[in-house]
Amino acid sequence: MILLPAIDVFEGRAVRLYKGDYNQMTVYNDSPARQACIFRDAGASYLHVVDLEGARDGTTPNFDTIVRIVRESGLPIQVGGGIRSLEVIEKYLDAGIARVILGTAALTDPDFLAGAAARYGDKIAVGVDILDGFVAIRGWTEVTETKCLDFMQRLVSLGIKTVICTDISKDGVLGGANHGLYRELSETLPLDIIASGGVATLEDIAVLTKLGLYGTILGKSLYTGSIDLAKALALVQSLEGTTT
Repeated sequence: MILLPAIDVFEGRAVRLYKGDYNQMTVYNDSPARQACIFRDAGASYLHVVDLEGARDGTTPNFDTIVRIVRESGLPIQVGGGIRSLEVIEKYLDAGIARVILGTAALTDPDFLAGAAARYGDKIAVGVDILDGFVAIRGWTEVTETKCLDFMQRLVSLGIKTVICTDISKDGVLGGANHGLYRELSETLPLDIIASGGVATLEDIAVLTKLGLYGTILGKSLYTGSIDLAKALALVQSLEGTTT
């Protein structure tokens, strides 16, 4: 299982939100690129980056900041937030982004999703943000009437392989990951599932590793020190018996 430290970018700074609330934001580093290097030096092999303004507004105001993360860290990164056209996908991939994450547009524009999946294949992932079993969009500001399982089954039919699944109610509160949700999804769907939201302890990581998930995103737990990245990576390696 891959551990992906998260860097959420807002106005060029690395921040964290509480339950996706833009009014409850904490700044952890004025330089997201410097934060990326900290994670790299602790052993990270992949990063998860979100343009929070892009997710909310459908734009890419932090594009240059994200490119600096790639260049200065030297790590492969997946990026989400505001990616709602083939032109933006192309822009990110040309800049060296390893994988782009489609969020709002994946639900609201099925033709765009199908076209992106057909054209870019494994370089496309979909972020499925969930609140009480339903998909949320537009930076978590709007909860739809689409059930998460129904939507993810649709993704399978389109050939999507990687899904970043976030339980919004768990995100940023260090209350523990929704193990039941990830168990159900991993047992039901032929997807590479990346868990996100609420991962607070090494025990959380152990449970998710044993579920056989593709990856887990670590956010606030790293910034507050409740999880030490080097220890977490060593734990995954010991449980899997392979280098992670």
